[in-house]
Amino acid sequence: MIILPAIDIKDGVCVRLYQGDYAQVTTYDRDPVQVAQRWQEAGANWLHVVDLDGAAQGRPVNTDLIQRMRRETTLQIEVGGGMRSLEQIEQVLALGVERVILGTVALRDRALLEAALARWGEQIAVGLDARDGFVAVSGWYETSQVRATELAGELSRLGVRRFVYTDIARDGALSGPNLPALREMQQASESALIASGGVSSLEDLRELAQSGVEGAIVGKAIYTGAVDLVQAVRELEKGA
Repeated sequence: MIILPAIDIKDGVCVRLYQGDYAQVTTYDRDPVQVAQRWQEAGANWLHVVDLDGAAQGRPVNTDLIQRMRRETTLQIEVGGGMRSLEQIEQVLALGVERVILGTVALRDRALLEAALARWGEQIAVGLDARDGFVAVSGWYETSQVRATELAGELSRLGVRRFVYTDIARDGALSGPNLPALREMQQASESALIASGGVSSLEDLRELAQSGVEGAIVGKAIYTGAVDLVQAVRELEKGA
């Protein structure tokens, strides 16, 4: 299982939100690029970057920082937050990142998603962020009437190869991943699944690895020290 340390960027600094609430922000580092370098030194191979300003504004905002991460690390990088057009997707991919994560547009603009899949294929992932099983959009400000499992099945048939699934109630709460919801997501589609939200311990990561997900995003737990990234990567990613 791949371990993806998370770097959430707001106002140019590295933060964590509690359950996606922009009013409940903890700042962890003034320089997200240094954080990326720290996670690389700990053994990470991938980085999960969220442009929170972009998610709120509906356009990529922190592209300069992401470009610096690309230039100053050898990590593989996936980026989410604020991409609402093919031009914006192209803008972020042009930074040299490995893939982008689409959220709101996957629900609201199916034609754009199809065009992005036709053009970039494997470089397009879809973020399904769920609140009580229903997909949330627009930086989690709104909850739709669409079930995450139904949308996963539909988009998988459309050609989406990978989903990043976040249980919003678990995000930033260190309360453990929602394993039943992840199982439902796995049953709903044939696509690869990356789990996000709730990881609080190495044991949580072991359970996720046993569940068969492709990857696990770890945020608050590595910032607080609840999870030792060096140990997690060594045991779960490299099989040591």
